[in-house]
Amino acid sequence: MTIRRIQPGARMSQAVVHGDTVYLAGQVGAPGESVADQTAQILASIEALLREAGSDKAHILSATIWLADMTDFAAMNAVWDEWVDRDHPPARATGEARLATPGHKVEIIVVAALAQAS
Repeated sequence: MTIRRIQPGARMSQAVVHGDTVYLAGQVGAPGESVADQTAQILASIEALLREAGSDKAHILSATIWLADMTDFAAMNAVWDEWVDRDHPPARATGEARLATPGHKVEIIVVAALAQAS
């Protein structure tokens, strides 16, 4: 089976396609923005990467969300709830973790199926 790397860099690829599965790297927004703004930026990045891979948000299998502070849970969820495909919601987990820089408030990691595979 071939492995396709999307937007590869020296340290990591933004997405990797193996078989019928798309694995996205953790996506973050602009440091210092509100958690709602960062979440919106991240979800736009996720959509763009999934499109480039041959998938979309209706094919997301799972999402792992890391918040720097769980007090931002409701603000992040408000943006997520407007974005997520309500007919095809993924499995999801949310936890609190120290992120790469103090300005990052949320990071989202997604695994999806290719659209033509379903």
